[in-house]
Amino acid sequence: MQDDGRNDESGMTRPRSFPSAPGSGVSRETASDGWSAAGRARPPQQPSAPQPEPAPPTSVEYLSAGPIGEQPPGEELSPYWAAQVDTPTPYAGAVPPESVPAAYVSRETPTREEDDPPLAMEAMRAVQILNPSGEVTMPRPERTRVMCVANQKGGVGKTTTTVNLAVALALHGNRVLVIDLDPQGNASTGLNVPHHSGVPDVYDCLINSVPLAEVAQNVEGIPNLWCVPATIDLAGAEIELVSVVARESRLSRAIAAYPGQFDYVFIDCPPSLGLLTVNALVAAQEVLIPIQCEYYALEGLNQLIQNINLVRQHLNPNLDVSTILLTMYDRRTRLADAVEQDVRNHFGDKVLQAVIPRNVRVSEAPSYGQSVMTYDPGSRGATSYFEAAQEIAERGVKEPVGRNA
Repeated sequence: MQDDGRNDESGMTRPRSFPSAPGSGVSRETASDGWSAAGRARPPQQPSAPQPEPAPPTSVEYLSAGPIGEQPPGEELSPYWAAQVDTPTPYAGAVPPESVPAAYVSRETPTREEDDPPLAMEAMRAVQILNPSGEVTMPRPERTRVMCVANQKGGVGKTTTTVNLAVALALHGNRVLVIDLDPQGNASTGLNVPHHSGVPDVYDCLINSVPLAEVAQNVEGIPNLWCVPATIDLAGAEIELVSVVARESRLSRAIAAYPGQFDYVFIDCPPSLGLLTVNALVAAQEVLIPIQCEYYALEGLNQLIQNINLVRQHLNPNLDVSTILLTMYDRRTRLADAVEQDVRNHFGDKVLQAVIPRNVRVSEAPSYGQSVMTYDPGSRGATSYFEAAQEIAERGVKEPVGRNA
């Protein structure tokens, strides 16, 4: 059989559909010096110039290569790397340390409020409100402040305001007395004071002239707080007081005869303008009016102001509307903002800066016989009442009020 050379590798051809790429026909034979793989002589090559040594890495390459000072175990650093470790080169664009002021703080550094989680912030507020140390953190007035919490409109937060302000002031070192003058007895319920039938109450003080000291009860868990409860018997007191001499000043004389001295006396009035409310207005020096942020609350405010002016003219010339507190504020509605602006424009500085929002914790607390200050001290409602009490205490120090006792 004749060999025509078709099986030689150098003579192998490709199909026409696959043209040969340049340099693809490389033999698998190893070329020797001066000869190619095909047996052809190569032209003599000139000796290549010596290659320069690689330059040392730049500062950026050095810093990105790894942490300074790392080296393989058992090897020593070359003089170049030792110099780099001793004096590392800063990266391009770095700010020299001497050009940074001493008080410089990065804007990325979180503040105390942003850094603390919500639960931690709530716990801090709870400790501030409960005041477990018992220190006097709210200023005490020079004289006893007798404050009547009145508004003939029902459901505006009179009882809730009375209870929570009294607890807040008592927790922070003030001696407080709460007189429940509402026959429903809700203030007594909120302070967990017994007020069932047969318990000595404020009715005995008004009708039978029983001393107030024999009726007042200590509030459990709050050493500086006392409460004069109200029972259902108080509902008939207005009818029985009609024939009594000096019926308008019965409560005032009972407070004046109390042997102890209080920093605050809060009188929770019923939602009416009868004899019970008149007794409270005569006994007090200041009137605190809680106003619900709705239109109906504003509608009855003029009538209440007129009655206060009548009492001031004929029975108690020292009576003054000193404090307005906005309650049940709902920031989602425009009506609440409109009511707030109207009240602030009319009463000016008498309106407290603290506003009581709608908060379910405030409504839940009475069902457990507690105020919101002790039921959930970290809630928004407790924080708002705490701020209101603090503002009232600070105002009392700036403007001392005369004492009835």
